Amino acid sequence: MKINKFSHLDERGQATMVDISDKASTKRVAIAESLLVLPATVTAAIESNGIPKGDIYGTARIAGIQAAKKCAELIPLCHPLPLSKVVIDFEYLGDNKMLVRAECSTTGKTGVEMEALTAASVAALTIYDMCKAIDKGIEINRTRLISKSGGKSGNWNADSQKT
Repeated sequence: MKINKFSHLDERGQATMVDISDKASTKRVAIAESLLVLPATVTAAIESNGIPKGDIYGTARIAGIQAAKKCAELIPLCHPLPLSKVVIDFEYLGDNKMLVRAECSTTGKTGVEMEALTAASVAALTIYDMCKAIDKGIEINRTRLISKSGGKSGNWNADSQKT
């Protein structure tokens, strides 16, 4: 059985930061999302602007942007990146479900997947924090990469990966 080599492990199996110095700079974009399942009481409070802590969308948006910018401080082997853009959006899917979507972009030598995943996760956690006084039963069910573009490996899309 062949085992793929992890890029963050050296020849002795120790964690190491990948050397990106010889990679070409390209435009890189990643989109990630987190899915929240909200109790009906939380959905009703959001719809009526009845969240005691205030503007959940504005606060979660800022938290997600800050998280993307701090990704290299949170994830030990991530490279610090000069982000060109971070966008956080929210979408109701019905059935008390909310999608938090994060898009990050840069021009650089490494991708922004971790920044997008971190942004979506922290924005979702911020919604939890702001709504937990109403009901602690909020679930963050899924955080995943939706797509990425740029770099040596090219484009990737979650929908094209489904079998």
